[in-house]
Amino acid sequence: MSHTTTHHGAGREAGDDDEHTVAEARSIKSVYVYEAPVRIWHWINALAITVLAITGYFIGSPLPTQPGEASANYLMGYIRFAHFAAGYLLAVGILGRLYWAVVGNHHARELFWVPLFQRAYWAEVWGMVKWYAFISARPGRYVGHNPLARFAMFFGFFVLTVFMIVTGFALYAEGAQMGSWQDKLFGWVIPLFGQSQDVHTWHHLGMWALIIFVILHVYAAIREDIMGRSSVVSTMISGHRTFKD
Repeated sequence: MSHTTTHHGAGREAGDDDEHTVAEARSIKSVYVYEAPVRIWHWINALAITVLAITGYFIGSPLPTQPGEASANYLMGYIRFAHFAAGYLLAVGILGRLYWAVVGNHHARELFWVPLFQRAYWAEVWGMVKWYAFISARPGRYVGHNPLARFAMFFGFFVLTVFMIVTGFALYAEGAQMGSWQDKLFGWVIPLFGQSQDVHTWHHLGMWALIIFVILHVYAAIREDIMGRSSVVSTMISGHRTFKD
């Protein structure tokens, strides 16, 4: 008799566990945030930046030598071609992203402006700083970018990327020569900085700044997925932000 009671009690406990699990699953909320053009642009952009960083490094620090006759090797030419192609892809992508900021949902516009003059915004930024510093126990819940991420995306990505595009096309204009559209649009950049080598140096430093941004961006995204109780990485695949409590 006691054995039967224990068996049924275990059954009720298992059933209670199932009910609790189902109730917890119902508490998970999903919100559609990033539209397909934004997600596609994000991953193409990530690929372009990866190619630009790798090829840009070798352009700044070329391989000392290649085996065989020089006429049989065109490795640096291919590296430069890949760099230029990825640069065009990055530039066209930014133009397309600006267009979608106009026609897309309001989350598509978060990348291009920051409410710097709103006191409430800075209070929320400070709250996120405490969260990333492991001081506060829980972050605020935001459907789009959180306030600190929004600041980082605008200044650490958008402004820096525009700088890299402008300086990159200015250097490209030297090879395209005077009268080219690159020279007409970006020929003013080199005299502004002083000389070509100065632009090369700032463009090179910009590459390292962009690499640092990417490292922090990936770290923050994965950290939020694990600790923040809301999806981040999968959101840029599915478009849906999922809140787990």
